[in-house]
Amino acid sequence: WPSIFLGLEIIANRVTFSHRDAGGSPSLFDLLVILGRNHHATLALADIHAELDYSPGAMVYIAGWVLEHSVGPWLNGE
Repeated sequence: WPSIFLGLEIIANRVTFSHRDAGGSPSLFDLLVILGRNHHATLALADIHAELDYSPGAMVYIAGWVLEHSVGPWLNGE
């Protein structure tokens, strides 16, 4: 289908260890959309010492090539 985005990647029910997106560009942002039900995860941005709510319905734009990021385990839901 047509898209304004250059790429699409789906990560489902995964813990992601701290990383930078090697294929990204420092001038572009990644849109992270969190779907599912009833889980309460955290998106950690190590470079700026921040933790963001990563619950269903959230949308986050980050410079994934620039900022080191990770998602740890969550307790409930999918």
